[in-house]
Amino acid sequence: MSEAAILGNDDLSLTAGAQAKFSELMGQVEEDIAGVRVFASPGGCSGISFGMNFTDQINNDQDGILECDGFKVIVDQGTMQYLKGVEIDFVDQGDGNASFVFNNLPQMGGGCGTCGSQGGGCG
Repeated sequence: MSEAAILGNDDLSLTAGAQAKFSELMGQVEEDIAGVRVFASPGGCSGISFGMNFTDQINNDQDGILECDGFKVIVDQGTMQYLKGVEIDFVDQGDGNASFVFNNLPQMGGGCGTCGSQGGGCG
Protein backbone atom coordinates (compact mmCIF):
# COMPACT_ATOMS: atom_id res chain seq x y z
CA MET A 1 0.00 0.00 0.00
CA SER A 2 1.39 3.40 -0.94
CA GLU A 3 1.66 6.41 1.34
CA ALA A 4 -0.69 9.39 1.12
CA ALA A 5 0.85 12.34 -0.71
CA ILE A 6 2.06 15.22 1.45
CA LEU A 7 0.58 18.54 0.33
CA GLY A 8 2.44 21.83 0.57
CA ASN A 9 1.23 25.41 0.84
CA ASP A 10 1.48 25.71 -2.95
CA ASP A 11 -1.14 22.97 -3.18
CA LEU A 12 -3.52 24.20 -0.46
CA SER A 13 -3.09 26.68 2.37
CA LEU A 14 -4.95 27.80 5.47
CA THR A 15 -4.95 31.27 6.98
CA ALA A 16 -4.09 31.68 10.65
CA GLY A 17 -7.81 32.20 11.35
CA ALA A 18 -8.76 28.95 9.63
CA GLN A 19 -6.02 27.04 11.44
CA ALA A 20 -7.17 28.42 14.80
CA LYS A 21 -10.80 27.50 14.11
CA PHE A 22 -9.90 24.00 12.91
CA SER A 23 -7.79 23.48 16.06
CA GLU A 24 -10.70 24.66 18.21
CA LEU A 25 -13.14 22.33 16.45
CA MET A 26 -10.75 19.39 16.66
CA GLY A 27 -10.58 19.92 20.43
CA GLN A 28 -14.37 19.61 20.65
CA VAL A 29 -14.56 16.24 18.87
CA GLU A 30 -14.60 13.35 21.29
CA GLU A 31 -14.03 10.45 18.92
CA ASP A 32 -10.65 9.60 17.44
CA ILE A 33 -10.44 11.17 13.99
CA ALA A 34 -7.71 11.38 11.37
CA GLY A 35 -8.47 14.97 10.39
CA VAL A 36 -10.71 17.23 8.36
CA ARG A 37 -11.67 16.04 4.88
CA VAL A 38 -12.27 18.68 2.20
CA PHE A 39 -14.40 17.39 -0.66
CA ALA A 40 -16.00 18.56 -3.91
CA SER A 41 -19.44 17.60 -5.15
CA PRO A 42 -21.61 18.65 -8.10
CA GLY A 43 -23.60 21.84 -7.51
CA GLY A 44 -23.02 25.43 -6.51
CA CYS A 45 -22.89 28.41 -8.83
CA SER A 46 -19.79 27.15 -10.65
CA GLY A 47 -20.97 23.56 -10.99
CA ILE A 48 -18.77 22.45 -8.05
CA SER A 49 -19.47 22.95 -4.37
CA PHE A 50 -17.02 22.29 -1.56
CA GLY A 51 -17.58 20.97 1.91
CA MET A 52 -15.69 19.69 4.92
CA ASN A 53 -16.25 17.06 7.56
CA PHE A 54 -14.31 15.17 10.19
CA THR A 55 -13.02 11.80 9.04
CA ASP A 56 -11.40 8.81 10.63
CA GLN A 57 -10.05 7.46 7.34
CA ILE A 58 -7.10 8.27 5.12
CA ASN A 59 -7.01 6.49 1.77
CA ASN A 60 -3.27 6.26 1.23
CA ASP A 61 -3.43 5.68 -2.51
CA GLN A 62 -6.02 8.42 -3.17
CA ASP A 63 -5.53 11.18 -0.58
CA GLY A 64 -3.20 14.09 -0.06
CA ILE A 65 -2.52 15.40 3.44
CA LEU A 66 -1.74 18.93 4.54
CA GLU A 67 -0.09 18.67 7.97
CA CYS A 68 -1.10 21.51 10.26
CA ASP A 69 -0.42 22.19 13.92
CA GLY A 70 -2.58 19.65 15.75
CA PHE A 71 -4.64 18.40 12.80
CA LYS A 72 -4.52 17.20 9.19
CA VAL A 73 -6.44 18.41 6.18
CA ILE A 74 -7.21 15.46 3.91
CA VAL A 75 -8.11 15.90 0.23
CA ASP A 76 -8.74 13.19 -2.35
CA GLN A 77 -7.12 13.47 -5.79
CA GLY A 78 -10.41 14.27 -7.53
CA THR A 79 -11.04 17.25 -5.25
CA MET A 80 -7.42 18.41 -5.32
CA GLN A 81 -7.68 19.20 -9.03
CA TYR A 82 -10.12 22.00 -8.09
CA LEU A 83 -8.23 23.20 -5.01
CA LYS A 84 -4.70 23.67 -6.36
CA GLY A 85 -3.51 27.03 -5.01
CA VAL A 86 -6.66 27.65 -2.94
CA GLU A 87 -6.50 29.27 0.49
CA ILE A 88 -9.05 28.31 3.15
CA ASP A 89 -9.95 31.15 5.50
CA PHE A 90 -12.34 31.48 8.43
CA VAL A 91 -14.39 34.67 8.46
CA ASP A 92 -16.37 35.69 11.54
CA GLN A 93 -18.44 38.81 11.00
CA GLY A 94 -19.34 38.91 14.69
CA ASP A 95 -23.10 38.68 14.25
CA GLY A 96 -23.35 34.90 14.35
CA ASN A 97 -22.45 34.80 10.66
CA ALA A 98 -19.21 32.85 10.49
CA SER A 99 -17.96 30.44 7.84
CA PHE A 100 -15.00 28.90 6.15
CA VAL A 101 -14.27 30.58 2.81
CA PHE A 102 -12.33 29.17 -0.14
CA ASN A 103 -10.21 31.96 -1.64
CA ASN A 104 -8.54 31.86 -5.07
CA LEU A 105 -10.84 29.21 -6.52
CA PRO A 106 -10.10 28.70 -10.20
CA GLN A 107 -12.74 30.04 -12.57
CA MET A 108 -14.74 27.09 -13.86
CA GLY A 109 -17.12 29.01 -16.08
CA GLY A 110 -20.55 30.42 -15.31
CA GLY A 111 -21.49 31.33 -11.81
CA CYS A 112 -22.12 34.51 -9.92
CA GLY A 113 -18.53 35.34 -8.97
CA THR A 114 -19.06 35.13 -5.22
CA CYS A 115 -18.60 31.42 -4.55
CA GLY A 116 -16.53 30.26 -1.65
CA SER A 117 -18.69 29.69 1.42
CA GLN A 118 -18.38 26.49 3.39
CA GLY A 119 -20.86 24.70 1.16
CA GLY A 120 -19.36 26.28 -1.93
CA GLY A 121 -22.56 28.23 -2.52
CA CYS A 122 -23.03 31.86 -3.39
CA GLY A 123 -23.75 34.47 -0.84
